[in-house]
Amino acid sequence: MRVKASVLACVRVVVAGVASAWMFASGPVVFASGQTQTTPPPKPLNASAAPTVLKITPDEAVRMALENNLGVQADRLGPQIQTYAVAEARAAYGLNLTSTTLTRSATSPPTDFLTTGADNSILSADNFSTGAGIQQFVPWGGGRYTVGIDASRLTTNNPTNPFNPQLDSSLAASYTQPLLRNFRMDGTRQNLLQSQKGQEIADVQLRQTLTQTSRSVRNAYFVLVNAIGQLQVAQKSLELAQTSLKNNEKKVELGTIAPIDIVQAQAEVARTEEQVIVAEGRIQSAEDALRVLVMNPSQPDFWTTRLEPGEQPTLAPQPLNLDAAIANALSNRTDLIQTRKQIEQTDISMKYLRNQKLPAVDVIGNYNVQGVAGTQFQFDRNAATFPPPILGQSQRSFSDALRDVFANDFKTWSVALNVTYPIGTSAAEAGLAQARLRREQQTTNQREQETIVVAQVRDAARQVTTALKRVETTQKARALAEQNLQAYEKRLAVGLSDTFLVIQAQRDLTDQLNNELAAIIAYNRALIDFEAVQFVPPGGGF
Repeated sequence: MRVKASVLACVRVVVAGVASAWMFASGPVVFASGQTQTTPPPKPLNASAAPTVLKITPDEAVRMALENNLGVQADRLGPQIQTYAVAEARAAYGLNLTSTTLTRSATSPPTDFLTTGADNSILSADNFSTGAGIQQFVPWGGGRYTVGIDASRLTTNNPTNPFNPQLDSSLAASYTQPLLRNFRMDGTRQNLLQSQKGQEIADVQLRQTLTQTSRSVRNAYFVLVNAIGQLQVAQKSLELAQTSLKNNEKKVELGTIAPIDIVQAQAEVARTEEQVIVAEGRIQSAEDALRVLVMNPSQPDFWTTRLEPGEQPTLAPQPLNLDAAIANALSNRTDLIQTRKQIEQTDISMKYLRNQKLPAVDVIGNYNVQGVAGTQFQFDRNAATFPPPILGQSQRSFSDALRDVFANDFKTWSVALNVTYPIGTSAAEAGLAQARLRREQQTTNQREQETIVVAQVRDAARQVTTALKRVETTQKARALAEQNLQAYEKRLAVGLSDTFLVIQAQRDLTDQLNNELAAIIAYNRALIDFEAVQFVPPGGGF
């Protein structure tokens, strides 16, 4: 009886160790009774390598992911790219400077009786001209203007030319104003508005990536916590099985049990050793998954750093407001926002195409002033010969030509009205019909999408409720498994049971400890998904 009492006391001590280690590798542990206890972290998987241990909390893991994750870094470039797309579209309204320089030399036969008597009967002209100006599309009304000033020098042997060389200067301005087509919306404004909507969509997509990454990191964190907790339970189960084996070996030596009980205990030790090996492999897989999300792949210890959870999830039931969550999702879900932005882009296209159906009625105003200078000849108008003799000459400098220009002495202006209207079905009409169908399609898809969003939020809330009920059930099952093991231990102590039944009860307790741990973590993950589904589509997590 003393041997049986000793074995019973040992078994109880080990079972108490299992109950205290079932929750997490370290930190506060939540029990059915609400008490907490601190347990040491698991031993390094490869103690000889002495890896660097990085202890992080979920918030720290999220912060690291937002800084180091390559996918996040790539998606951060999206809004920057769209910013330059907007700048490119807005550049159409920039002021353009123009400059032209021309040199030209030409010879031609005489074409009228005035030039027939010229020397060699070959007319020659050498011209050099240069000019500069500005032109710009205005951001209102679809108008555009050009202003330019030029200067030229002409030398010729044409006897009828009163200036040789001749210096010219002119200042010209032109403004074109659409009255119907391109007045309220033109291609440039459409491109700018579309680019701005594209930038807004890129911002939403980045926000979606950040939220999805945060959710994935927290879920991966809990997967690692769960794997470590499973290892702790498996290790304690192994210790319990090894203790039972030693006690059975002593009982066989004393002749109180049959040798077959040793075989059963050995089989249980082998089974729990397998569980430890599998649990260690799960920890390594969970570490790699979390490592890829939160660490910088370029650091040298990327694959050797050991990640250790620094904060454990707790069972803290939270009330759910399903109606508020649905309203929040319909307003803030990134996929719905993107769909609305795409519909707005279609509306911009429809506005442009409606405008393009109108007749093109453009008012074009031109204004030009000019001046002339150079060597001016005075001919004898009463002479009977041709070319008439030159009586004298005078000089006008180029500044005189500029003075003529800015004095507005020699001006020319014009106003034109251009009207264009296509006959038959125009490209704008076909494009507008297509845009209307596209918008109807987008609107229908949006209604379907909103229905799916409501269903997803309801399902996420249901998962939270189910997970909480699961925790309550697994806590009861774990408590009953503990009582059952204690009962079999007592019966074994008085000879009313055997080792096999005790081992089976130990297995049941191990399973219930794992189930309770998994249920608590599933509840925390369900809360994460319930919050995230109000802002981003589900999926993309662990």
